[in-house]
Amino acid sequence: MSSSPLPASFRVAVLDDYQRVARSLAAWDTLGPGVEVEFFHDHVADARALVHRLSPFDAIVAMRERTPFPRAVLAELPRLRLLVTTGARNAAIDVAAARELGVVVSGTGGLPYPTAELTWGLLLALARNIPREDRAVRAGEWQTSLGLGLSGKTLGLLGLGRLGAQVARVALAFGMRVTAYSQNLTPERAAEHGATFLPLDELLSGADVVSIHLVLSERTRGLLGARELDLLKPGALLVNTSRGPIVDERALIEALTSGRLAGAALDVFDTEPLPAEHPLRRLPNTVITPHLGYVTEETYRIFYGDALEDIAAFRAGQPVRVL
Repeated sequence: MSSSPLPASFRVAVLDDYQRVARSLAAWDTLGPGVEVEFFHDHVADARALVHRLSPFDAIVAMRERTPFPRAVLAELPRLRLLVTTGARNAAIDVAAARELGVVVSGTGGLPYPTAELTWGLLLALARNIPREDRAVRAGEWQTSLGLGLSGKTLGLLGLGRLGAQVARVALAFGMRVTAYSQNLTPERAAEHGATFLPLDELLSGADVVSIHLVLSERTRGLLGARELDLLKPGALLVNTSRGPIVDERALIEALTSGRLAGAALDVFDTEPLPAEHPLRRLPNTVITPHLGYVTEETYRIFYGDALEDIAAFRAGQPVRVL
């Protein structure tokens, strides 16, 4: 941490508060009269505009990976002293560059279950055509499609960590067979969660539903490309609540458009927010949500409460949750 004195006035920017709830979910006024907290409800994608907005601030609270902080942006924020990301990791922050520039990067706690819950909401919505039938009933129609039952089907999990294991437990309760793959997974570890370990190609070719629960890294980026999507059986479904770039987006759109992939339920995308003219918005065999995996009141109270604690500790010269 830099040893230079803190300014008498300390300005904090809370970013990407889309739902306008950050102010009410933490006791920001407890930071004291010398701290000014400003909440931003829109997303700024342009780096120059972002630097212009954030230049006056000493501390920034970033909501997950909504706003990237590469070296080029951090270098243009000489007043910045503390960058708090909600969650325990953030691939959109160049942590090494921040350290070189004297910026402390800290994180917060979180909850493991909301994304697993959303996974099942998306999977059921896709398998039973719930959004489509909801729209049809409102338009005066009745029973316009056939759903897919899950009992006896195979769920292929890419990733069997905390989230994947929770999804597996629900699948078993539905009477599904569960297979799993990740680069570090062993057959013994998979069996502990009621799953069968399979190599990636074998998992893809045998699964009725594939659900992704991997961390985005250089090893997992583009893990599912055109070749891998072609391995899926006719009628297969894909669910992604992890990170968009794990699936080659162009190949995914082509597979959905051609019908090789029956449907996809997606909470994450290469570019977020999803551009207005993006083809995924128009494909009828998709269920799409705006990265809601972690977006629950319980999670946000932890995020913003811990962020407040980090700011208070930093101001007091005490340790923070450093990434």
